[in-house]
Amino acid sequence: MRRTSGKKAGGFTLAEAMVATVVLGIAAAGVLLPFTAGAHSRAEGQRRTLGAKLAGDLMERIIAADFEDIDSTYGSYSEEQGQVEDMNGDVFADAMYANYSRTASCVYVFVEPLSGDDEEYFFIRATVKVYYLGAEVASVSRLISK
Repeated sequence: MRRTSGKKAGGFTLAEAMVATVVLGIAAAGVLLPFTAGAHSRAEGQRRTLGAKLAGDLMERIIAADFEDIDSTYGSYSEEQGQVEDMNGDVFADAMYANYSRTASCVYVFVEPLSGDDEEYFFIRATVKVYYLGAEVASVSRLISK
């Protein structure tokens, strides 16, 4: 039989390993948190960019319509979530458009003539709003004249 000299064997105890794991976990969380916040900001920026594009596309459709038809066609226009249409009127099939919806409102604006001017001015104020999961991500307003 062999006798041991009373020295401890090399290695870590279970308690030391658990403490090291907790410390490593806290350090990893501290390093990863800025990355997750950055990813969230990037995703929000992409949603707003696509929302601005969708708002601009619908505004272009409104501007291209005949002045007399704008109010009747787009006066209180809406596209439900996942039913956003492209320039041809077809619903976008790409999944990245699935959570978007749009609304448009168009109202007549009358501008009184200046003193000495007999001409009346009529405009339409068009407003397009784009939503992502019900939260507004983009809005565009414009005055349209004949």
